[in-house]
Amino acid sequence: MTRPILIVGAGPAGLMAAEILAAAGHGVAIHDSMPSPARKFLMAGRGGLNLTHSEPLDRFITRYGAARPFLDPLIRAFTPTALRDWCHGLGVETFVGSSGRVFPKSFKASTLLRAWLLRLNGLGVTLHTRHRWTGWAADGAVTFDTPNGPLCVTPAATLLALGGASWPRLGSDGGWAPLLAAHGVPLAPFRPSNSGFDVAWSAGFLERAEGEPLKRIALTVKDRTVPGELVVTRTGLEGGALYALSAPLRDMIEREGRAIVHLDLKPDLTLSQVQNKLARTPPADSLANKLRKGLTLGPPMGALIREFAGEVDLGRSTSLAALVKALPVPLTGQRGLDRAISSAGGIKLSALDANLMLTALPGTFACGEMLDWEAPTGGYLLQGCYATAVAAAEGMKRFLAAR
Repeated sequence: MTRPILIVGAGPAGLMAAEILAAAGHGVAIHDSMPSPARKFLMAGRGGLNLTHSEPLDRFITRYGAARPFLDPLIRAFTPTALRDWCHGLGVETFVGSSGRVFPKSFKASTLLRAWLLRLNGLGVTLHTRHRWTGWAADGAVTFDTPNGPLCVTPAATLLALGGASWPRLGSDGGWAPLLAAHGVPLAPFRPSNSGFDVAWSAGFLERAEGEPLKRIALTVKDRTVPGELVVTRTGLEGGALYALSAPLRDMIEREGRAIVHLDLKPDLTLSQVQNKLARTPPADSLANKLRKGLTLGPPMGALIREFAGEVDLGRSTSLAALVKALPVPLTGQRGLDRAISSAGGIKLSALDANLMLTALPGTFACGEMLDWEAPTGGYLLQGCYATAVAAAEGMKRFLAAR
């Protein structure tokens, strides 16, 4: 009897690889430590599942930073258009939002997952839950802890799709790292990505502003500017504009102890336009009234400006305009892995061959967030996971055919 392919991890990367391999006629068994599959995928979809992005492919691929040379051919082999076509094949229609992001029309991850699991079941894929991977036995068998005791499996090949180290309560806890390190697989340390940052707010500011959104702003770090929104939290700031810059900000804080970002509270106006509008407000008006009447900026913008104005004379329209257009906000730290959307680090890309097989462990492949790449939110994370899964599945097919 032909031994099945073993996939460890039932997130989107593992499920995608399972579909490709099963459709090619291979027997596939998925083992996952959680009680049900794709828990992080479902959590990410609660606010509307952002599948991918519609921007031109050449620009899309720039979002992967240092991992671009690795991911470029993989994403060109499984493009955002291919991902949308795959969704449509499951009966899940997609649409492009005003931001260019791509969502299912239902906005729900659960609808897509149900259709996907039905397809996998029809292809003969078996799913085993509450099976925590524990490494390898002396004879090379893959080992698990299960509710019924230890289990050993000797597969035709193994794909590891265990995720990174963010949101550990959903299964991606990075606990696999010591198992691979013990077998000579080179790893990069885990670091948070797409997470909030710490700001040393004053108690008075928090009383006024905690939980308040900062809408239609732009955030600049050195020569990079990202539009979006932020939310004031008790410990700092959260939001898409920060997530898009989390990698350079994290690196800056690690190197220098802090990072300064500049907030443009009125990015649709030039500095001179802001100055002219403020100059037309009554001199006796309070800061809050000047911002509201002159620039239609409501709370908590006045409190935010006061928080970082220092000795600046806020009664002068030129000084106030400069702060509206470039308010310096010092970030003192980054939120940890337990609160990060994703993680950097994991298996170094140099540990893989062209088939995404671990060179230190012939017959064992890896994909998804286990690999050392990162991307901002906006559909780039899921697209990268799917593309690496497709590449690993195709690599496994070639590996097995050659044997």
